[in-house]
Amino acid sequence: MTQTVSASGLESIDADGLEALASSAKADPSTGRKTLKAVTTCEGGFRNLTQIRTLEPVLVSEPCHLLGDDAAPNPSEMALAALGSCVSVGLLANATQRGVTLSKIEVAMEGDIDISAVWGVGDTPEGKVLGFTAVRCSVTLAGDADDEVLGEIKDSAMTWSPVVNTFANNVEISSTLTIG
Repeated sequence: MTQTVSASGLESIDADGLEALASSAKADPSTGRKTLKAVTTCEGGFRNLTQIRTLEPVLVSEPCHLLGDDAAPNPSEMALAALGSCVSVGLLANATQRGVTLSKIEVAMEGDIDISAVWGVGDTPEGKVLGFTAVRCSVTLAGDADDEVLGEIKDSAMTWSPVVNTFANNVEISSTLTIG
């Protein structure tokens, strides 16, 4: 289906397609369980290219103060970008499901992180908390709904965001090593 641009300027999503996707997931929740994949290859230094599906590779690097070339966001910034993007998708989906037209979606993310462990070669005392210790999300919405409905849309997007929940919940991570 061709997507349209609303008079308010935001590109809309296919409401019928959203309803069909939701109905399918309600009828058979197993259809929503997927395995997502990404393959990251180091170009040298702290420059990495990540391939996702058949899309153009995404460059991830480090800023100069972390010994990178400052050519792209670093992995932690990309995590914040993924978080903000997931919230934005949820906002638009929830608004569409409610028949609300949004003219503005802005999701500002900031997170506090201690990088003094320097990837395991710096300050690494036992019990050190790694990763983000606090993340703040500021959502700005404008549309044809009252403040209460916009608040409900925001709350639902935050509650059901897969990436918000990845940050908030313990996730089992395993690793393997292939030599060669």
